[in-house]
Amino acid sequence: MKKMIIASTSTIYGSEYLEYILSTLQEFFKDINEVLFIPYARPSGITYDEYTSLAAGVFSKINISIKGIHQFKDPKKAIENARAIFTGGGNTFELVTTLYKYDLMDIIKNTVENGTLYFGTSAGSNITCKTMQTTNDMPIIHPPSFKTLGLIPFNINAHYLDPDLNSKHKGETRETRIKEFHTYNELPVLGLREGSWLEVNDETIILKGSLTAKLFCKSKEAIEIKSGELNYKMW
Repeated sequence: MKKMIIASTSTIYGSEYLEYILSTLQEFFKDINEVLFIPYARPSGITYDEYTSLAAGVFSKINISIKGIHQFKDPKKAIENARAIFTGGGNTFELVTTLYKYDLMDIIKNTVENGTLYFGTSAGSNITCKTMQTTNDMPIIHPPSFKTLGLIPFNINAHYLDPDLNSKHKGETRETRIKEFHTYNELPVLGLREGSWLEVNDETIILKGSLTAKLFCKSKEAIEIKSGELNYKMW
């Protein structure tokens, strides 16, 4: 049975790293004393050790230890033996490339489907989707495939931003990019705003946080999904 928290971001304006979601994580990981951390996305190019240390400092506040996957000789066994996994945000292209490099996609998918708890932020949330094609990140490296874990039956656009009608900037909006995606793809895309997350319990997916999320389906008008709701089977 899948149990996941899929968060748009790790940090919201005015708060520290993971602060806004820490009480939720405490409940989610209540029976866990160690979480396996996957730091491959490396935000701002920080090292795996630096990223793991950042995550460990926060999780220590809820009496959970963090161990980075790069600290294990065999990353596959580390995933097999983990009771909980946290994949941090950063660059989705780098994350996906590294997961393929170590042949970890299938084993993560299988372990999570069999009950290993999963928490992802940003890039770590993008990989729970069918593909990584709705990421906002620069393609700094070329992954062997855009296919990701497919743990949810749609794609998300993390850090979704609404157009600023008062802005003089006339560049592409997130909505424009998602419409471009739908020129070639059928998958629904959920625009997940900052401070929002999805709670997944097997086939039940619920939007959490104080904001709505924006759902884009090909050839249809986008609609707002209220917090506490998300019935993807109706799409």
